[in-house]
Amino acid sequence: MSYSTRRRIVLASVVVVAAAQLVVSSRAAAERARPVQEEAIAPMPAFAPTASHGGFVYVSGILPGTRIAPASAADNIGSQTVRVLDELSARLAKAGTSLDRVVTLSVYLKRAEDFAAMNQVWAKYWPTDPPSRTTVIAGLPQPGALIQVAAVAALPGTSRQTIHPKPWLKSPSPYSYAVKSGDTLFLAGLVARRGADNTAVTGDIAVQTRTVLDNAKAILAEAGFGFNEVVSARVFLTDVANFAGMNEAYRSAWDKAPPARATVITGLMNSDYLVEITFVAVKGGTRVAYTTPNTDGTAGVPNANLSGAIGTGGRLFASGMLGIVPGKPPDAAEQTRQILARLGRTIALGGAQWSNVIDSVVYVTDLGKAPAVLDAYRAQAGQRLPVGTLVIAGLVSPEGLAEIMLTTGK
Repeated sequence: MSYSTRRRIVLASVVVVAAAQLVVSSRAAAERARPVQEEAIAPMPAFAPTASHGGFVYVSGILPGTRIAPASAADNIGSQTVRVLDELSARLAKAGTSLDRVVTLSVYLKRAEDFAAMNQVWAKYWPTDPPSRTTVIAGLPQPGALIQVAAVAALPGTSRQTIHPKPWLKSPSPYSYAVKSGDTLFLAGLVARRGADNTAVTGDIAVQTRTVLDNAKAILAEAGFGFNEVVSARVFLTDVANFAGMNEAYRSAWDKAPPARATVITGLMNSDYLVEITFVAVKGGTRVAYTTPNTDGTAGVPNANLSGAIGTGGRLFASGMLGIVPGKPPDAAEQTRQILARLGRTIALGGAQWSNVIDSVVYVTDLGKAPAVLDAYRAQAGQRLPVGTLVIAGLVSPEGLAEIMLTTGK
């Protein structure tokens, strides 16, 4: 089926979804009728739309468009998802690839109740062999936006294979549990769900983290990988109180240096789940772990839960870093400068520099702090920000205002 045909089908389905959403309670209708209170945010520098490296195209977070009118049946999650995925298709085409070559996506929804309607649209764009996907609830840096999507796609000539553990049922949503492309395995966001029957595993954070790791182990094994080939992880917790318990269960998976990692606080699609984790693994080549040096250049202290960065196959995967300055009141610009200094020292160990950044995620706790954070990032990166995604989320440190995670390639 051609892309244009798929798009016509999607648009038709969006009309149906929009019509269905008109059947709402009077209270919900009144809520929609209220003017949206849009926070006045200073103009922010834009991320580069795409970057290509090593057989992949990295795509910055895509929002539905410019300022959106107050929510209505004509502008719902269905129509916004269409706009985002159409823009993704256009960016990929310009970079020399296409939607059917996407290997993984990060989806940030404003509201959990939009998950099902988004999936209805999603399935039309990837009717077979969909990419892996991670979906969480987070704040979005655009008034009226309901969705933001970032992506990685394989260029022509780079292999692409979906991975599914044989005893498992099909994913209940339109994504693959993993996609192997070239030497890289991109896993979906994993929760405490049994693959054999798609039922939730209830329990405390230790039980759920171990279940996530067991699921990851099964997916990795199906693709011929192991935990010691994992280079990067992103952890999403629903409650910061579970951070220590997650760490205790998490670090048991590695008998060598753990992968680079960022951990933030977001909502998840199902209230049964306390944690979601997504991984990237790379097979072959030398895997080198780097510990972030101290400010004075002396060797840093290794962290049992994460490595400062993992280098392999021409890429360097750096952990999310904070920039808290002890004894000083929190300041977004200053914290960002400290973050960038730490990241700079870390990627330099792997022979990388700022011009080599091919992907990044910028987490901020407050949208109002985002302009200061991005201005400081741009000042470090050069004339333009590299590929990246801005996400409003909680951090594990109460003093932290921003966290940045990045990948370099050379």
